[in-house]
Amino acid sequence: MPVLTLENIHLSIGETPLFDNIQLNIQPRDKIALVGRNGAGKSTLLRIMAGLELPDAGSIKSEHKIALLNQSLPTQDNQTTFEYVSSGLQDIGKLLQHYHHLTHDTPAEQQDDAWLSQLQHVQQDIDAQNGWDIQHRIEKIMTELDLPEDKLLKELSGGWRRRLDLAKTLINEPDLLLLDEPTNHLDIAAIRWLETYLLSYPKAIVFITHDRALLKNLANHIIEIDRGQLYNYTCDYSTYLQRKAKREEDEETALKKLDQKLSEEEAWLRQGVKARRKRNQGRLRDLISLRDTRQSYQGQQQKPTFEANQVARSNKIVLEADKISFAYPDQPPIIKDFSFVLQRKEKIAIIGPNGSGKTTLINLLMGLLPLSAGKLHHSPNNQIAYFDQKRDTLRPECSLIDNVTEGDDFIEINGKRKHIVGYLGDFLFSPKKAHAKARSLSGGEQNRLLLAKLFAKPANILILDEPTNDLDLESLELLESLLLEYTGTVLIISHDREFIDNVATHYIAYKQDGQLETGVGGYSDWRQRETHLEKKEAIGTPVETKMNENKPPVQASQPVLKSAQTKKLNYNEQRELKALPLKIEQLESELEILQKTMQQSDFYQKSQNEIKPIHDKFNEIQSTLEQYYARWEELE
Repeated sequence: MPVLTLENIHLSIGETPLFDNIQLNIQPRDKIALVGRNGAGKSTLLRIMAGLELPDAGSIKSEHKIALLNQSLPTQDNQTTFEYVSSGLQDIGKLLQHYHHLTHDTPAEQQDDAWLSQLQHVQQDIDAQNGWDIQHRIEKIMTELDLPEDKLLKELSGGWRRRLDLAKTLINEPDLLLLDEPTNHLDIAAIRWLETYLLSYPKAIVFITHDRALLKNLANHIIEIDRGQLYNYTCDYSTYLQRKAKREEDEETALKKLDQKLSEEEAWLRQGVKARRKRNQGRLRDLISLRDTRQSYQGQQQKPTFEANQVARSNKIVLEADKISFAYPDQPPIIKDFSFVLQRKEKIAIIGPNGSGKTTLINLLMGLLPLSAGKLHHSPNNQIAYFDQKRDTLRPECSLIDNVTEGDDFIEINGKRKHIVGYLGDFLFSPKKAHAKARSLSGGEQNRLLLAKLFAKPANILILDEPTNDLDLESLELLESLLLEYTGTVLIISHDREFIDNVATHYIAYKQDGQLETGVGGYSDWRQRETHLEKKEAIGTPVETKMNENKPPVQASQPVLKSAQTKKLNYNEQRELKALPLKIEQLESELEILQKTMQQSDFYQKSQNEIKPIHDKFNEIQSTLEQYYARWEELE
C-alpha cells in the first residue's frame, strides 16, 4: 500500500502550469531523489506532499505520518535546543520539556517536597505514554549530532541550526521523510553522519539535494520535474543520467519529424487555386491539429553557459605564506605557524568543520584581516575575483544589470563585447528578469547572479566560498567543468565531497589547535589519509613502539600515572589484542558489502522478509565493531 498518492495534481503560477495533472505513488521503502531546474517546483511539490500547500486541482491521499525538513533555518531564537527538538512531538514533547526543566533548571536548594511531588507526577505521565524511549531517542540523536541541550537558538550559527532542524525532523521517525536540501549549512562530518543515518532508515524518503555524493549513495528512485511533468526512473542516479539523455534525444528526433511533417502540410496548403478547390477537409483538420501540437510544445530548457573573464597569467608563485598565525584577542589560535606556497594553476580545496576558520584563512590570504604573526607575499600581478557565501557583494535594491555592470549596456569577456542582457541570459536570466531587483531572486538565482558578477571581473585567481549552495545540478556540473578548464588559480571552500574530488588538485585541511596540513588530491584523498592515520594510531607501528621503549621510566614522584599503562597483559590477553585488528578489518569489509547491497536501486523494492535480515546484520556488525574497538582501547 502506498505511503502517499498524488492524483491529477495541477498547479499554475500565472498562466504557466508548474504541475500539469501529475500522478505519483510513493511506496514504503522508496528512497526518491527529486531533481529538476531551480524554479521547476521541487520544493513546492514537497510542501504539497506535506499538506502545507494546496494544488489548484487534484488530490493527495495518505494516512501515514509525514515530516518535512525545510530549506529555511529555524528562527525561534529564545527557545533552547532541547525545547526546539522536542516541540515536534506534541503532547509527549511538552511533558518531556517539563521534565527537562525540572531536572536541569531547578537549583538544588529549591528541590523541596513540592518539587519532588511535581517531578513524580510528570514521571508518571511520561510512563503512561511510554515516553522514556522517546526521551532516550532525543538524547541519542542530539548526542550523535553533537548538539548542546540548553543553548538558545539565537546563540547558534547556521550550521548548528541546520543540525537542530534535522534532529527535530528525524526524532519523529515518520513514515515519509521529506528533506529539502538537507546538507545545506552542514560540514562534511555532519553530512557523512546524515548519509549513514538515511541509508539505514527503514521507511520512505523523498529528498532534494545538490550533493551528488548523497544522491548517488542514497537514491534508488529518481523523479525529474521538467516543464510541468514528472518523469519516473526506478534506478540509481548514474543510470538516470543515461536514460534522461536517451529521452531528450528521442524528444529531439520526434520534434524534427513533427516540424518536417508540418512543413510538408504547410506547403500543401500554399498550393494554387486548383489544388485548394480539391482540398481534403480531413487533411486540413490534421494540419490545424499539427499546428496546435507544435504551438503547445515547450522546448527543452536552455542550458547555462558560464565563461570566466581571464587576464594575463600570474607569476609561477602566486602566493607564499611563511609561518602565518591568527587569533582573536584572548582566544586560542585559529591558524598557527602555517606555511605553504600557492602556485599558478593549482586548485586548492580548504577542508574543515564549520567554525574551524576556513573563511578566516581566505580573508587572511586576501589581506582583509591582519596577521597575528608571520609573513605573506603576493605576486605583483595577481588579480582576484571573490565569491562570498554570505552574498554581501549583492545590492538587493539594484537590478541584476546594475549588480553586474553598474548600469553599462555592454560587458567585455575575454576581449569580446557582449550585451549585458545576453550575458545574463547565459546564466538563465530572461530579459525581464535582468531588469528586476536582486532581492526578488531565489537562493539559487542569487548564487547564479554572484557567479555572473564573479566571472565578469577580469581575474587570474578565483576564490570561491561555498559556491555550490542552492545551485541546481546542471549549473553545478557546468561550474565544475569551467573550473577544470580554467587556466588560473583557484581556492575553494566547499562541503560538497564530489565537487572537491572533481576539481581540487590539492587540499588544505584543518587539524586541532590551529594546525593545518596540506596534501595532494581532493576530499577522498584526504579522507583516505585520515582513515589510514587513525588506524595506525589505533594499532600502533613498530616505530612508535620503539619510541615508547626509549622513553625514561615514570618517576616515583608521579604515583598518579601508576595504572593500566604499567599493567602487563597475560598470555590470553596478548593473543586477543593481536587478533583484534584482523577481526576489525574483516567486519569492516562485511559492513562495506552490506552497505553496497543496501544502496542498490531495487533493494527497497524487496519484501520485508528479505530486507530485515540485512538491516539486522548491518546493525549487529556495527555493534560488534564498537565492542571490538572498546576492547582494543582497553587492552592497549
